[in-house]
Amino acid sequence: MDRLELIKQPISAEFEVFKQKFDASLQSSNQLLDEVIKFIKQRKGKMMRPMLALLMAKLFGEIGDSTYYAAISLELLHTASLVHDDVVDESDKRRGQSSVNAVYDNKVSVLVGDYLLATSLTNAALTADVQLVELVSRLGQNLSEGEIIQLTNTNASDFSEEVYFDVIKKKTAALFSTASEAGARSVKCSDEMAKKAALFGELIGIAFQIKDDIFDYYTSDELGKPTGNDMREGKLTLPSLYVLNTLDNEAMKSLAFKIRALKATKEDIAHFIEYVKENKGIEYATEVMRSYRNKALEVLPSDISIELKNALTSYIDYVIERKK
Repeated sequence: MDRLELIKQPISAEFEVFKQKFDASLQSSNQLLDEVIKFIKQRKGKMMRPMLALLMAKLFGEIGDSTYYAAISLELLHTASLVHDDVVDESDKRRGQSSVNAVYDNKVSVLVGDYLLATSLTNAALTADVQLVELVSRLGQNLSEGEIIQLTNTNASDFSEEVYFDVIKKKTAALFSTASEAGARSVKCSDEMAKKAALFGELIGIAFQIKDDIFDYYTSDELGKPTGNDMREGKLTLPSLYVLNTLDNEAMKSLAFKIRALKATKEDIAHFIEYVKENKGIEYATEVMRSYRNKALEVLPSDISIELKNALTSYIDYVIERKK
């Protein structure tokens, strides 16, 4: 049994129900909107966040309509944020395929993203739970704030790991944290357990983003993603920040500022990537990522069933060991 199947094992039936409900939530009589929705559905990922919400609900109670609506709401909000992010980043690729804005245009992308956001809020309301609606709304705020912090950080005069983690906590980690907490709260668990679920999700989310950032230092043939894509957008991630802060190399710091200012050539970026790899930036980031994996597992309740413990352990191991 592969790792993804092991993750789904305790929620296999419920995950199938979720997928059916998710597809049913995204339909429109408008021809263009329906066409774009179908385009997005064809490119949907593994739905890791809904899986986490279902696993957390299963851990603390019995999955019901409230759990499904919360999971649908979060996945729609996540999808809306990706559509909008591709416009902001002027990206023509998403999950290795053409992005919505590349196939259609920015106007259509923004409007479809807005539609997905509105549909997300509709499903949040269907939970009939104010706490769950608040969680989804707060997530939307965090995602927007994280994007703005990331945009303004390109003008920063230092190489702060603190800002790097702040962006992650507002974006990727916020998605995992909210999914985990929403799953727990959807089955009316205690506040204490809901907070632990949120922390578990946040730690997974940080590890997930560090892994994503490590991908950026390797070729597409090795890991399925373009090399230096973040740097082409002016973003410096954990491996780079570590090396820049550890070594006193003014030439490389100047090159890093050039990258942030979007003035670096392909050759500049390739040279900088090799410098980071040669000076153990990847090893450092991997060590930090694994530390978050271990912290996450420490948060799980001691009386958890073997099946759920195996599924959640496999979940975070999949996050840090995935190839794309």
